[in-house]
Amino acid sequence: QVQLVESGGGLVQAGGSLRLSCAASGRTFSTYTAGWFRQVPGKEREFVAALARSSRTYYDDSVKGRFTISRDNAQNTVYLQMNNLKAEDTAVYYCAASSNADYVVRLSRRYDYWGQGTQVTVSS
Repeated sequence: QVQLVESGGGLVQAGGSLRLSCAASGRTFSTYTAGWFRQVPGKEREFVAALARSSRTYYDDSVKGRFTISRDNAQNTVYLQMNNLKAEDTAVYYCAASSNADYVVRLSRRYDYWGQGTQVTVSS
């Protein structure tokens, strides 16, 4: 079992930055692929970024060049650095852990554990 707790969300102006954290307990996070997803009301949860066990990173095209996913193994924590935020980035952001292969990192249904989510609101 892995417990995930996100933090770092909040209200920021367009063009600003936030760093989300996802702290894991129960198991070593680096033995899983770590993913970030986001969801707005009325829409499906969508893939944002992932960091595989191989350390390969994956990004949705909408955030490429603006967001960076990273891991601190000593802290058992994964981060999502979000720069140049846009109004369309407003959503609840979820951290997740997957024991599945890299080729499914963009599929939310392939993740085994989820955090409770943290709200990110970008004002234009």
